[in-house]
Amino acid sequence: MDGIRALLFVLFAPAAVSAGSHSLAMVTTFIEGETPFPEFSFTLMLDDITVAYFDSETETLFPRGADRDQDDDGVIDPDHLKTITSFMHADFKRRHLFIKYELNYTESVEVQQRLVLCELLDSDQPGPFILKNAIGGTTRDELRFHEHKFTYQNALNLTEERLKPHLELTMWRHENLYYPVCIKTLRGYLKKRVNQVKRKVKPRVRLIQRRRSVSGWDGVTCLATGFYPRHINLTIFRDGQPVPDHLITGGDLLPNVDGTYQMRKSLELSEEELKRRNYTCTVIHLSLDNKLDIHLDFDPGEPIVPILTSVVAALVLLSVMVAVIWMMKTRRRKRTASSLGDYSSASTTEESEVSLDDLSKGS
Repeated sequence: MDGIRALLFVLFAPAAVSAGSHSLAMVTTFIEGETPFPEFSFTLMLDDITVAYFDSETETLFPRGADRDQDDDGVIDPDHLKTITSFMHADFKRRHLFIKYELNYTESVEVQQRLVLCELLDSDQPGPFILKNAIGGTTRDELRFHEHKFTYQNALNLTEERLKPHLELTMWRHENLYYPVCIKTLRGYLKKRVNQVKRKVKPRVRLIQRRRSVSGWDGVTCLATGFYPRHINLTIFRDGQPVPDHLITGGDLLPNVDGTYQMRKSLELSEEELKRRNYTCTVIHLSLDNKLDIHLDFDPGEPIVPILTSVVAALVLLSVMVAVIWMMKTRRRKRTASSLGDYSSASTTEESEVSLDDLSKGS
């Protein structure tokens, strides 16, 4: 699951859909070469929820992530599934020959990846359809279809004359087969997985001062984490005005291990700027009734104060440790002395008994 999320965030980040809409993505992998993995496999994702998995070894679509009282029966037509998977598998094999001989690919293991994604807008109208192909993690060509218009880009050094006959057939297939099937399947999964898709988790937000050294501050960072769904609007304000984007660093949406998300944005500043201006972090998210404003309370004191506090805390801890060790040693000494005393007493008694016994024998 983590590998699929990484693939979507790193390789196919531009395919992210807008807030309020929903998407169905087929993340496909084809491997040519000796590996322990299936030659052909794909994962179906509803928004960012894994709903199914298929590979060429089992030739079976396995549901993923459904609740106990849920089932996905009827969402995917078995005939459509067989047709699409057979065509895609064969298409990858054709592309392998092109990659090997036309692009002079010489690696022992070749990995092709494909993202097929359709979107349903918040008005329940079909949105864009996107197809991206990647080789070794790098996108090589991209096809988009929306409102009966196609766009195609490639980094394969293919001329328009060479592409034209193939593109015409590809466009017909996408408009009349893949796009309608994708939208129908997306609607089906939305009905089956409605509770998962519509869950909302509020973000935890902090506006943090970052210290560069004891001589001053180097800026502020606004961090929002633990939120779901993934769409969020995070803005740093200065004296009530949004800070221009070119001054902001960060802003990437990243996944957490629990299925939620995080985002952080940073602004580089001097200590004087922090003292003279007011800074606020504002967050807008579907889980919040209103926007959330987090203010920066600047009261750093002298730079030496936090250092002295740390030193004092360390000295106190050291004193406690010394006291504990001294008490343990004292107890050990007492126990040793007590044991020696008992041994000495026992030895004296034995000697006395021996002496009396010898005296009685002598008499």
